[in-house]
Amino acid sequence: MKLKYFLLAAVAMVTVACSEDDLESESIFHDNAVVEQNDFDRWLKVNYVDSFNIMFKYKFEFKESDKDYNLAPADYDKAVALAKLTKYMWLESYKSVMGLDFIRTYCPKVMHLVGSPAYNEDGSIVLGTAEGGMKITLYNVNNLDLDKLDLELLNRWYFHTMHHEFAHILHQTKNYPTEFNEVTKDSYQSNSWVNLKDSVTAWQMGYITPYASMETQEDFVEILSTYITSTQAYWDYVLERADPSWLDKSGHSLMEEYASFTVGVNGKQAITQKLEIVREWLKTAWGVDIDDLRAEVLYRSQHFRELDLKDISIKEDK
Repeated sequence: MKLKYFLLAAVAMVTVACSEDDLESESIFHDNAVVEQNDFDRWLKVNYVDSFNIMFKYKFEFKESDKDYNLAPADYDKAVALAKLTKYMWLESYKSVMGLDFIRTYCPKVMHLVGSPAYNEDGSIVLGTAEGGMKITLYNVNNLDLDKLDLELLNRWYFHTMHHEFAHILHQTKNYPTEFNEVTKDSYQSNSWVNLKDSVTAWQMGYITPYASMETQEDFVEILSTYITSTQAYWDYVLERADPSWLDKSGHSLMEEYASFTVGVNGKQAITQKLEIVREWLKTAWGVDIDDLRAEVLYRSQHFRELDLKDISIKEDK
């Protein structure tokens, strides 16, 4: 599976191509290679490799990078900060709800940092990729402002990417109900989703994000990843604007080329129905209450500023 986040005309967008993978709980990392270790390397060995069976790569490696782009390495201090943020906000959220063995088995095995975005010829910017259920690359690391971290940007650049990708791994391991595919079956846009830049139009069509309108599997994981990273206030805001009655009161105009897809559709009902299918699948297939997972993610989203993002003492984090 390969996922890319794009920033196009100041709107964050995502594309993914997916394939199923065999996942093993046994560690894939061995201590055969001899490399010089610094304090951060030792912290990563304890907190990522030993704890979660994940290799965290922050030093620029040409073989790990997309050769189609001119890329810059991640700054050391920002790599340290993102490693600590990722552990606290993403990995430990799932560990708390699903357990350590679950994370060691199903999480991607490599996390790779790149300092710069990857710029495309059409003006879009790749912010993240995920490949084969095994590796996640996070771009734009050097744009982190360590003195003023913004939760919305952290989610857009990094954490929504990881939740989205992990949801793909879960549904490829245990299929979701095919009834999900029928809810808005006549309005999926395939690659034309990139033209749907108006979120309200997407909501009115029954999609939680414009990218969700690409196809059913992306719709499924966008519902899950958006719900667990959204406050109830934001979710209510979306549902209010997804209801056809809101248009009459607001005077908002839908994108003309997509207005026909909203005829006879109640976007609020469609999004709600999709969420309930995701909720039931997560509970039945994995024994997880989506609201428990959401509560853990949101709690950590409110407390990440309490972390010391410079301290890499092993005793503290072991």
